[in-house]
Amino acid sequence: MRFRLLAAVAACAFAMPAFAASSVVTAAHLFDPASGKTLDAPIVVITDGRVVALATGNNMRIAIPEGATRIDLGDVTILPGLIDMHVHVTGDPTIDMQSALEHSDAFWMTVGVHNVQKILQAGFTTVRNVGSADFADVGLKQGIDDGYITGPRIVPSGYAIGATGGHCDGTEGLPESFSKIDNPAVADGAEALRAKVRWMRKYGAEVIKFCGTGGVLSRTDAVGAQQYTLDEMKALVEAAHALGMKVAVHAHGTSGINDALRAGADTIEHASLADAESFKLAKASGAWFSMDIYDDDYILSEGEKNGLSKASLDKERAIGRKQRETFRDAWKAGVKMVFGTDNAGVFPAGQNALQFAKMVEWGMTPTEAIRAATSEAAKALGKPGDVGSLEPGHYGDIVAVAGDPSKDVRLLEHPVAVIKGGEIVSHIMADTD
Repeated sequence: MRFRLLAAVAACAFAMPAFAASSVVTAAHLFDPASGKTLDAPIVVITDGRVVALATGNNMRIAIPEGATRIDLGDVTILPGLIDMHVHVTGDPTIDMQSALEHSDAFWMTVGVHNVQKILQAGFTTVRNVGSADFADVGLKQGIDDGYITGPRIVPSGYAIGATGGHCDGTEGLPESFSKIDNPAVADGAEALRAKVRWMRKYGAEVIKFCGTGGVLSRTDAVGAQQYTLDEMKALVEAAHALGMKVAVHAHGTSGINDALRAGADTIEHASLADAESFKLAKASGAWFSMDIYDDDYILSEGEKNGLSKASLDKERAIGRKQRETFRDAWKAGVKMVFGTDNAGVFPAGQNALQFAKMVEWGMTPTEAIRAATSEAAKALGKPGDVGSLEPGHYGDIVAVAGDPSKDVRLLEHPVAVIKGGEIVSHIMADTD
């Protein structure tokens, strides 16, 4: 397989004047997740970061801007850049709580710079970040968008909102003296939650994340316990939707999942103990489940070494397999799914694609799993015209693999090239000369 910049594309192309930065990407095949079809000899023309033309087949004619950069990826399959709907870009699962307190607040931004590069190189050109302190995800988005660092397109949430003492209370498990320190993530009561949503939006959040139940990695709460009332959830969701923002809800427990769905949440994160009523509510409202079913493997193999508490490990042992069974049952029941991993928060940044194989193991076809990370994720983000496809008008974000991902989804764990907005950000050269 050869990666090269060409002096010309193919005889099927003809030149047209160029007035903006353009590139032309060619490869042996294109896999379209929306249709499930693999097409031969694709030519993708990208101008100012967006696809302006797409053609397949050796006999197709397509206008090539004069002076365009020619990128021939050779004997590979290209597909739209991948989307992870649940990451924590400023996290590092190998740093335990004690060690975390030994670092400055600003340290986590440097972790984020490292992580976003790893995630992009892994083929994930868009991510939804669902919880970072100090609006670090907003800052990283700005740095990426302004060209200071490389990374994926970020849809930031700022802080993940939580109830006092709940999963998203950053001082959970610490002595009461910490209550004297302002905790921007915490809000209790309907009016406080409305105000918190508006405050998040003011400082750059584009999606709202709140914790509706306990969690695995929080040490002192029950993983399934509901932490906001239905009325509180309704107030938060209404405030977010009024501002044009979607809402992601961390929810493992059944009652919290179901009340979040009744409140109008757009995605349910984890959804471990969802039941038949949950499935019915999700289908009726059009909500998606975002289920990080790879994480059990990492937590149980590496968690103790990384300093996770016995309480957290016990919770994971109790809920990990059940979450996978729920994933299987929800998918069979017709619940919409998106690809969300908890990457960088639970397992190392850039290993996002390990989840594809788990989704296939627990009931999806490879095409369905890829669709969850492309066209379905784009819909759940509210950006179906921007990402998740290589149709004209979308960003020119491409991942290339050496084979057919619709037959072997694990190929996505080792992309051979990544393109964002028509520019190469990662490639592996394998010269056969």
